Amino acid sequence: MESLHSLLKFALNMGASDIHVKPNAPATIRVAGELHPVQEVVPNEEQVNAMVKHMIPRHLEVRLEREKEVDFSYTAPELGRYRVNIFHQRGQLSIAMRYVKSQIPTFAELHLPPQLAKIASMPRGIVLVTGTTGCGKSSTLAAMIDHINQTDKLHIITLEDPIEYIFEDKLSVIEQREVGLDTLSFERALAHVMRQDPDVIMIGEMRDSQSFMAALAAADTGHLVLTTLHTTTAYQAIGRILDFFPAHERDQIRRQIAVNLQAVICQRLVPAIAGGVVPAVEIMINTPIVRKLIEDNQLDKLHAAIETGTEDGMQTFNQSLFKLVKTKMITEENALAHASNPDALRMNLKGIFLDESRRILASA
Repeated sequence: MESLHSLLKFALNMGASDIHVKPNAPATIRVAGELHPVQEVVPNEEQVNAMVKHMIPRHLEVRLEREKEVDFSYTAPELGRYRVNIFHQRGQLSIAMRYVKSQIPTFAELHLPPQLAKIASMPRGIVLVTGTTGCGKSSTLAAMIDHINQTDKLHIITLEDPIEYIFEDKLSVIEQREVGLDTLSFERALAHVMRQDPDVIMIGEMRDSQSFMAALAAADTGHLVLTTLHTTTAYQAIGRILDFFPAHERDQIRRQIAVNLQAVICQRLVPAIAGGVVPAVEIMINTPIVRKLIEDNQLDKLHAAIETGTEDGMQTFNQSLFKLVKTKMITEENALAHASNPDALRMNLKGIFLDESRRILASA
């Protein structure tokens, strides 16, 4: 498919992370977070349909017809691997593609805090990697899995839709299962995963109460579960999980979260001074203080616990952004634009630090 591969080659040369294609409009690429039209590529409906037909695995053709959208991975010779979503808009097929680097990135290459290596080495429990769509959750999760692979002799099973990064066995043994290809559904895979003797289970995305209960059961029996969730801060992850459940079940689920949660990592990508993007990372560790706040349903005080928990490896978005400014990785302007509390960060950058969080925790 010459037209598709020409577009992918151009996007790769431009350092694009994403490619968007729809009929009768210029193809669009995302570079360093910004969208740019490719005026030379304006496919009609027939050409877009041909691209889809060329890329889509045969076993997903019926699902696309039935469900009107589908996810899969596509590998183009010499152009790399892509996560692809085919969907309908205005009754026509459209394409969204994300470039997946062939080499699994390290924590250092992703500019992630060193605390993540310690979190990835936890023996059991649930670790959540959260953030908005496109914030780099999959890359962080891959770096954590590869860290385990290089440092521990464990059996790792991943459940993905679709498979993105391809892992090779190092010290660990890894099996990657793709929904639709290797298993019929997340639900079926989760129902059987405990019979496959895993030490570590990676669930591509926490989607509903059923997937969380399966993760909880695995963590409760001594396994490490790594998964992603869509939230804008680390402490909001608890409320987001509780939203999966009816009101009468939430107290019991919250207590189980308090026992089994290990950490929540939340990311926001910020334009870097040197070009590209770097992650601002909020980290919540399930310390005794955090556990008590969850048990007592004082979720509104979790942010204060994170802010005062730097000795335990925790940090807020504001603290992460402050460090990135001081190390000259991002500008003050971009830091303030991505801050949870811009006014507080502005004061911090001027050398003013208030101790409000300790007062909030003292009243807990």
